[in-house]
This record gives sequence, structure tokens and C-alpha cells, in this order.
Amino acid sequence: MATKEQITILKKELLNNKEQLQHRIKQDEDTLMDTSQSDSVGELSAYDNHPADMGTELFEREKNMAIDDHAEAEIKKIDSALEAIENGSYGTCRTCGKEIRFERLEAVPTSLYCVDHAPEQRPGKDRPVEEEVLEPSHGDHFENRRKGNEINDKEDSFGEVARFGTSETPSDYTGDHESYDTLYKNEDENDGFTEEYESFLGNDIDGKNKKAYPSKQEKEYEEALDNEHIESPLGNVPYKRTDGYVNDEKREKGK
Repeated sequence: MATKEQITILKKELLNNKEQLQHRIKQDEDTLMDTSQSDSVGELSAYDNHPADMGTELFEREKNMAIDDHAEAEIKKIDSALEAIENGSYGTCRTCGKEIRFERLEAVPTSLYCVDHAPEQRPGKDRPVEEEVLEPSHGDHFENRRKGNEINDKEDSFGEVARFGTSETPSDYTGDHESYDTLYKNEDENDGFTEEYESFLGNDIDGKNKKAYPSKQEKEYEEALDNEHIESPLGNVPYKRTDGYVNDEKREKGK
């Protein structure tokens, strides 16, 4: 069993730990009360700030609150250990009554149980609510848990997320929209390509031998241009023998 001198040392350590935890909680409370989220990032307003910047600040605040919750739980354990020291039961297991080795008390001063009867530590079950609707990606796409609703993870991923709500309204867009769900709906999806023709154009590893590869997209693209009697979506392209951005002197040197 721990001697009186050893218990005195452990008591000082417990009191010191309690003081440090209380100071941290007080400091975080003062910061939270005296500093707004906008002030903490050095901005006069959060309105025009990037969502990622405010998200980082919000994460830091939530992290500090979680640490403070843990600190409060530790203070309760410290108070229980200090109470046990005062009534003389410190160093004795509350379950079996056997002595707790000093090495254990030195490692965990708040311990009131021996190793065999220490309370079981279980992970928390309070998982983020987002996990109810999200799941890991499947290849190059992800899917909502709603049955039969798969979405390609490409350039309109924002559109899929925005359907659940943004600061915009149907009045901010031209044309008629039945609901908020149709504001970002885009049927002419290009599978990650900026321009439609990029889906069927290609070249070799050296960037040469550029050509169009026959495909459904290529056929539809050609038919659409033929129907309009134009060479490109912007109209007919005037033929030029030289590059208009290169002057005659540079062309001569290039030869």
C-alpha cells in the first residue's frame, strides 16, 4: 500500500492537474464569450468570407469544447480521488477491497480500482448524423442511400449537394423552375469534360496524332452541327493559313 509520503505526493499532483484543467476551461470560456467567430478569423463580417475559412474556425471551436468536456470529466475523477484521500480509502480497490499498487496510482492518480476491477472503457456511440446518409465512394461515383439514386462524382457534384439547400432561390435564375431540386439539374452532362467535343478527341502519349474517336457522343455532336450547317457551336471557323498570334518575323525564324 502507498505510504503517507507517497499519498501526499499524489495529492499534490492531483491538485496541480485540477488547477491546470480548470484554468484551461476558464480560458476557453472567456475566449468563447468575448470573441465572435468573425473576430477570431480577423474579419469584420462572416458574410463575404470563404465557407472553408469559417468551417476551420468552427471546427477549432468544437474541438476545444470537446476537450473541455473531457477536462470536466477528469476533474470529477480528481475530486473523487481527493475525497478518497480525505476519508482514508485511497489506495484500496472499491470493488474487492485489495490494495492498489503504488505503480498504478503513480501512473493513474485518479484510479480507485485495481487492474482486475477497473471499469470497462467503451467507445462512444454518438456517431455523426451524416453517417446515416453517407457511405464511402464506389469507384468513380458515390450514391445516396436512397434506393436507385446513383450520382457520378464529376464536375456537377456541387449541383447534387446544392439541391439540399443554398442561399439562392428560383428567382435568382432565368427560366421557369418547378422547385429548388431543379435549379442545378443539368441533363447535358459531359462526364468531367469542359467542352462536349473533349469526350471524343484524343492524342498519343507525346501529344501528337490528334484525332476524333468514333463514339455515340461524337456522332451526336457531328449531327447537331450538320443540322445547323455550322462548323462549331460558335459558328463557322474562318480559314487562316497562319497563326494570328505569331508575327512574320517569328515565323521566318521558325523556318
